[in-house]
Amino acid sequence: MFIRRVLAMDLQTQVLIIGAGGGGAVLGLLLARKGIANIVLEQAAGPPQGLRGEILQPNGQEILQRLGLLGQLPVHAYKPVRFFHFRRSGGTRLCTIDYAMLPPPFNRALVMWPHVVHHTILDALKRENPQGLRYGASFRSLLRNGKGITGVKADIGGSQVTIGAQVVVGADGPFSEVRGALGIPTALHRYLDSYLVAMLESPTSLEEAQYYVGKKSILGIFPAAGQKVYAFYMVSSDSLNQVKADGVPALRKKWKTIAPELAPVFDSFQDWNQTAYMGTGRVRAKTWVQDGAVVMGDAAHGMNPHASQGRMQAMVDAVTLAEVLDDCHRTGNWSASNLKAFETQRRPQVTMLQRLADEEVFFWNTGNPLLGMLRDRVFSTMDKNPRLQYQVLTATAGLRTTSPFGWMDRFQAAGLLPDPRAHQIPDHVRSV
Repeated sequence: MFIRRVLAMDLQTQVLIIGAGGGGAVLGLLLARKGIANIVLEQAAGPPQGLRGEILQPNGQEILQRLGLLGQLPVHAYKPVRFFHFRRSGGTRLCTIDYAMLPPPFNRALVMWPHVVHHTILDALKRENPQGLRYGASFRSLLRNGKGITGVKADIGGSQVTIGAQVVVGADGPFSEVRGALGIPTALHRYLDSYLVAMLESPTSLEEAQYYVGKKSILGIFPAAGQKVYAFYMVSSDSLNQVKADGVPALRKKWKTIAPELAPVFDSFQDWNQTAYMGTGRVRAKTWVQDGAVVMGDAAHGMNPHASQGRMQAMVDAVTLAEVLDDCHRTGNWSASNLKAFETQRRPQVTMLQRLADEEVFFWNTGNPLLGMLRDRVFSTMDKNPRLQYQVLTATAGLRTTSPFGWMDRFQAAGLLPDPRAHQIPDHVRSV
């Protein structure tokens, strides 16, 4: 009889983080700096690779600055972008959003090469907590003591491991196994539309981002460093195989119809290896905490990429949760009632961003000509209304927790009511 021998390993830590994504890695780094022992388990064999488009918003830049990592981003791997132009499919400009309206120094977006931010954070985590980051590690189950969580069972490098912890953090994405093991009721929504991301080359240096909207059509063009360009193209969530079957020339032709002035950029699209598929979904977990356990990032509140805040909000989660866990560590109280401060502080902003993203999906992705006309009218009104521009921009930049539009703002944005406050903006904007 063949008997499989399993090497049992037992580890102990204070905080065990499942998932080394943007939120989990930042949390591990912050806890290490606070002297709180932690282990981060990552299922992948190493740092992420492949194509991923990423815009580092001002709130993300501020967090990296606080971590001492913003200056460590390689300068050849990012491009500061000030202007984002919204256009009708075909080229007519509707509205321009100027990041210089924001208070300095984080008054621009940074368009990053794939995974540069993540690698920078992981490198810092590895330096400052050398034994804390474990790749090739899979979560298996939770350990419990009554209703409380006391650790996990995991596989690390093919060995079964039992890890005890004061708190287990599920930072393992929208389909979180930790959240499932905790039995947290969760609403998962899959959007009808997703995105094809492409890395293209530009024969000239592009400085400003373009966002084209049409009838059931979205194409975003974002300049990156080294005369590279990201294209974000909306596709039906079930249509990727058909898009590829139609062929590269057919897709180039569609892009040239939407943005004819960028035809030389689209000519650099030669192969599907230049692309990646980005699915879209929304996660709403009923609660984020239990005794000895927390979920964060996409495991708690995944959102549509229209919010432009998915990774940023995971990083903000990490900053907030690190402070809450520091309090738990000092008081020795790791209960759900103490951990709840994390959810109380964070839920309002992510809920607002989820709702804002859903509104944008409803209007921006529409194939309804009346909704499309209203969308274009709102953009055109905003172009003449600095107050509304600033409110929307601060939401996209992650600098506000309340909705950018109240009901009166909505009527004014639609051009149904005059806005006597159209030019009432912060003093720093007036000097731009």
